Amino acid sequence: MSARAKLLPAAVTEEVATLIATLHKAGERLERLTSGEVDGVVDASGRTFLLRHAQEGLRLSEASKQAAILDALPANIAVLDSQGVILSVNEGWRTFGSANALQGPRHGVGQSYLAICDSAGGENAVLAHQAASGIRSVLAGAAKTFTMEYPCHSPSTQRWFVLTVAPLADSHPHGVVVLHLDVTAARQTDASLQASEWRFRQMAENIRAVFFLREAVTQRMLYVSPAYEEIWGRSCESLYLDPSSWLASIHPDDRAVAYQANQKAVSAGTFDSEYRIVRPTGVVRWIGSRGFPVRDANGQIVRVAGVAEDITERKEAETRIRRLNRVYAMLSGIHALMVRERDRDELLRGACRIAVEAGAFRMVWIGVVDPETLEARVVAWYGGEEGFVNQIVLTGRGDVPAAELPASRALRQMTPVLCNDIGADPSLAPMGGAFPSRRYKSVGFFPLTGTGQPDAVMALYAGEVGVFDDKENRLLLELCGNISFALGNIAKGEQLAYLAYYDALTGLANRSLFLERVGQYMRSAATERHQLALFLIDLERFESMNDSLGQAAGDLLLRQVAEWMTRSTGDPALVARVGAVHFAIVLPVVKEAGVVARVVESTLEAFLEHPFRLDDAVFRISAKVGVGLFPDDAADADTLLRRAEAALKGAKASGDRYLFYTSEMADTGADKLTLENQLRDALVNEEFVLHFQPVVNLASGTLACAEALIRWNDPRTGLVPPGQFIPILEETGLIHGVGRWALREAVAAYLRWSDAGLPAVRIAVNVSAVQLRSRSFLSELEQAIGIDRRAAAGLELEITESLIMADVKHSIASLQSIRALGVKIAIDDFGTGFSSLNYLAKLPVDTLKIDRSFVTDMTARPEGLSLVSTIIALAHSLKLKVVAEGVETQEQARLLRLLSCDEMQGFLVSPAVPREDFEASWLRKPSMDA
Repeated sequence: MSARAKLLPAAVTEEVATLIATLHKAGERLERLTSGEVDGVVDASGRTFLLRHAQEGLRLSEASKQAAILDALPANIAVLDSQGVILSVNEGWRTFGSANALQGPRHGVGQSYLAICDSAGGENAVLAHQAASGIRSVLAGAAKTFTMEYPCHSPSTQRWFVLTVAPLADSHPHGVVVLHLDVTAARQTDASLQASEWRFRQMAENIRAVFFLREAVTQRMLYVSPAYEEIWGRSCESLYLDPSSWLASIHPDDRAVAYQANQKAVSAGTFDSEYRIVRPTGVVRWIGSRGFPVRDANGQIVRVAGVAEDITERKEAETRIRRLNRVYAMLSGIHALMVRERDRDELLRGACRIAVEAGAFRMVWIGVVDPETLEARVVAWYGGEEGFVNQIVLTGRGDVPAAELPASRALRQMTPVLCNDIGADPSLAPMGGAFPSRRYKSVGFFPLTGTGQPDAVMALYAGEVGVFDDKENRLLLELCGNISFALGNIAKGEQLAYLAYYDALTGLANRSLFLERVGQYMRSAATERHQLALFLIDLERFESMNDSLGQAAGDLLLRQVAEWMTRSTGDPALVARVGAVHFAIVLPVVKEAGVVARVVESTLEAFLEHPFRLDDAVFRISAKVGVGLFPDDAADADTLLRRAEAALKGAKASGDRYLFYTSEMADTGADKLTLENQLRDALVNEEFVLHFQPVVNLASGTLACAEALIRWNDPRTGLVPPGQFIPILEETGLIHGVGRWALREAVAAYLRWSDAGLPAVRIAVNVSAVQLRSRSFLSELEQAIGIDRRAAAGLELEITESLIMADVKHSIASLQSIRALGVKIAIDDFGTGFSSLNYLAKLPVDTLKIDRSFVTDMTARPEGLSLVSTIIALAHSLKLKVVAEGVETQEQARLLRLLSCDEMQGFLVSPAVPREDFEASWLRKPSMDA
């Protein structure tokens, strides 16, 4: 092995220098002692050693003391004379000698150390020869000192020593001191530090953050990791050459903050700052930098170590979140304003103010388009500079067409026009005074469309570039939509107030206003002690006319009726439209008996004789009237109107042209009202259920279909017969909700059977006249079967013949639409509606169901059998399937087979049963012996 060429650790070098200085002094004492100038003991700065060739008379006690001090030195020491002979050693040397071929009781004293080194062999020979050469150079005065490091390993331990040779005196050497210092610990520490340094460099050079080390006072950069070049876009070498170049790279707006942080690092050693830098390409990045002090042994800050990283993405995310929070706050404030503000101008001014104060926009204005001139002008603003509003151009001028202006583009295209960098967008130049200062960096123009047309535009100016990103735009669009909605409501405010008391179609008072007026007349009648009469008028056959001629013609007819009633009474305050086809008239003063009946009769006669013109045709309309009297029939307006309604229902049921209210009507009406309320609760509480009646094939006896029948499971009385509640459902309109429920339940049952692997037979559902005439029925049917592609195939609608024949043309169109959805159609109760063969052939249906009355009559008389036979033959000729309803006897079943009827249902097969019973009896046992 060879001596190490690199510098020794600082701690070792310092320790060796101290020992050499001590031994130099010892050398001077030694030289005087050997020359006879000093008797006794050589003093080496408090360290003593015994010289074997000292003058006689040496005080043994002093020598003993100094030898003990020398032995305590943390080194192995030997003193050589000018020939290299060992004169003296300390205790450390004596221990060390066993490892250096100096065994014996004197541990080499009196032997030539140079000769020992020269004669060394083996792997340590080179190091020994090198040591001998160094000793000779110091003895000869050619070198002041000699130092080398060498290993001294054993099989179990690795150790390193530093050999230092120094003259006994600086003037002329009479000998040298050889010092062996154990530096194993320092060597290991040095190796550990080197490994740590290597690991640090590896980490620093592979992490995207910038690690740096610089001198605290001079700011000289001692180390910077390669990530600097990637983040700053500048070379590390440029920073070494010019440490101040980092400050030049900082964004001008952030230099002061960064400089203060740097000064803090010099004094405190720590800093934590964020600032922007500008790369040579002009790209701006955010930097987060933290520094830590490095102190010397005296606690003084000599260096600053730190780390800097690119935090641009985090800062941008924080900016986006901050902006979004501001927009959310703005939305919240403007929404609250819209709730309480009913004045358009105040709403717009308040919205501008909140957008600036809560949304942190620097300026906001709203321009409104005049609906007549189509000119736009700014009507509200906030945050702008003095006089800027008058300079804003919205609708063009001589040299600038309106189409080129961004605000006009937003209105014309009904879409936002955004600019995230005003200075870089030449299209904004025509805006003129819209940008009164450089405070504004971004702008967005958002259209407000309260009536579905471009009514106004809202301009929002920001002091930052890139404000309008996707998320913020969506929120601002939502805000503008809400403002548009509020503007629409304010614009309709007077109309809404009007509609609260008047009928929009006819202009007559509505029910609410009419009852208020009747209440006033009743108070006057009570004071003056006379009667008051209220007429409720129903237009007959209006629904048929509306369906035949269309809604527009129906609306026109209602307006003509309202005009006639207003002219007839002479006072529009006495007339009201209180229902779809119901009008009400009040006679405020009735002083003689019989007057009311005469007025009603004359009114009905005049009404019937009056010609109403629709589509160049003349129509004469009849009416039914119900009459209520005050104070005989009621004490308040609302009750009196309900009494008139009860009388009208009685007139319609009896065929009379008009009826006065009686107490008997009250009982019937109360019962119906109670039942109606119970049925409403039943729909909400899910008290309706479906029962299923099987339809079987007459030839095979197998299950062919199931008819779903609505039952009401009243928790008070149990199952209620359909005849008691179905008419009320149709009269009150509740059949719509119950019918929708029945369709959904039938589809759900069919899909449940399919999913369970049971025979999924088609389910027939009855449809009422009220449902089929509803414009929404087809969409309700589509929604019911839309949940699964299999649903349409499992559904059949049963429609009564009389319903179809009431309006054949309309029925054909409706049935065709239903068939187009894949749903089958059956004519129920066939034979009772007097269908003509011509119409029957045109109807898009699949099945005829023979009414039970014909099935019963079939076995009673020959004509009945002949009629059923004719119906079956007719249906088969039209390729329709035939189902016989109400089959109760084996004889009826036998005759139907003989007549080739396809299917049957009735008590002979089974009554309608709950779903669970039907599934157990029929879906798991699909055949029967009929």
